Amino acid sequence: MADVDDVRRLALALPHVAEIESDGFDFRVADKGFVWSYPERRPGKPRLIRTDIAVLYVGDEAEKQALLLGEPEVFFTTPGYGGWPLVMLRLTEVDVERLKELITDAWRMRAPDTLGGDLDESDDAVVRRSGLGTLY
Repeated sequence: MADVDDVRRLALALPHVAEIESDGFDFRVADKGFVWSYPERRPGKPRLIRTDIAVLYVGDEAEKQALLLGEPEVFFTTPGYGGWPLVMLRLTEVDVERLKELITDAWRMRAPDTLGGDLDESDDAVVRRSGLGTLY
């Protein structure tokens, strides 16, 4: 089960990420959001910032629908997000490894191509520090 601390740690481990001041969490690369806390809108009440739910950039409608249909217990959307390539992720329904994959994919889709190599370099550094090396 993942939580807000996992989101923060994983997002900040990616290259060129900035955390924007908010009531929850809001991470950007090249001024483009890729993961942030869900601002739940409730009729007649102030919006509630939900740090147990992350909004993820998914790139396109096909990916969005695949996630929503394939894992409805994990992902959802609301009418206010119709037409946007975004899904809401229930953090309690994913483990940290899956969360890392989702956040990294969102980062890759939002980062300019010129920054993509920086992610690969940071991955290589993690492998070198871990002593795992390359397996062939």
